[in-house]
Amino acid sequence: MAGADDLKVLGMWTSPFVIRVRIVLNLKGLAYEYVEEDLGNKSALLLSSNPVHKTVPVLLHAGRPVNKSQIILQYIDKVWAGTGPAVLSRDPYERVVALFWPAG
Repeated sequence: MAGADDLKVLGMWTSPFVIRVRIVLNLKGLAYEYVEEDLGNKSALLLSSNPVHKTVPVLLHAGRPVNKSQIILQYIDKVWAGTGPAVLSRDPYERVVALFWPAG
């Protein structure tokens, strides 16, 4: 289980994409630090972690950023495959269908 020092989520509480990432982290039983972002006044951490789109969510794992909720979910499922339930199907078609609907 990763410690809060290892995982950080940059988000905004109203974002369904951020909520999805937090639900998956909680399902996996992973400890993380949540950092609420003000998108009207973006932090230096957000701007340096997602310099192209400057959006949330961003998952920081050991200081390395992973952006976009779909990619974050895939990353969590791969890195912590033996921890908690699998979030995405192992079947390639079912996986892409699951990722298609809640784009973000």
